[in-house]
Amino acid sequence: MNLLTGEYNNTIDDKGRVSFPVKLRTAVNQNVVMVTKGLDTCLWLFTMDEWEAFQSKLMSNASMMKGSSLAVVRHFIAPAQQVEFDKNGRLSIPQSLREYAKLSKDCVVLGIAKYMELWDSDTYKGYITESESDFRSAAEAFNDINF
Repeated sequence: MNLLTGEYNNTIDDKGRVSFPVKLRTAVNQNVVMVTKGLDTCLWLFTMDEWEAFQSKLMSNASMMKGSSLAVVRHFIAPAQQVEFDKNGRLSIPQSLREYAKLSKDCVVLGIAKYMELWDSDTYKGYITESESDFRSAAEAFNDINF
């Protein structure tokens, strides 16, 4: 798998299909991705290898006897669905996941190294605006990165 990067504005059709940018489809280098709920009201999309690594780490650190562990597992693992690219390079996002991410017409696809995010455009703009003040202090926490 190549590095998944970039920010792409796109649309979702009435059937819940979103065309994925060629650059990201090429980087995925597979005909299928795993789609699940993310944080901040977006969807996370993983290659099958990255999904296996993610869910394996999550499950190995979760306890069936702890409510907080169950909540995290139920949020990420339970709703996950395997989705195939169609011959036109589109993914048909399941309705329950579209509803969670409030996906309507305009959307944003983000490549974030090992996974992708799919956002409703308005929700993403709101997130960027609301998180701007937290961004600087979060970035400063990465003080070990030197140029």
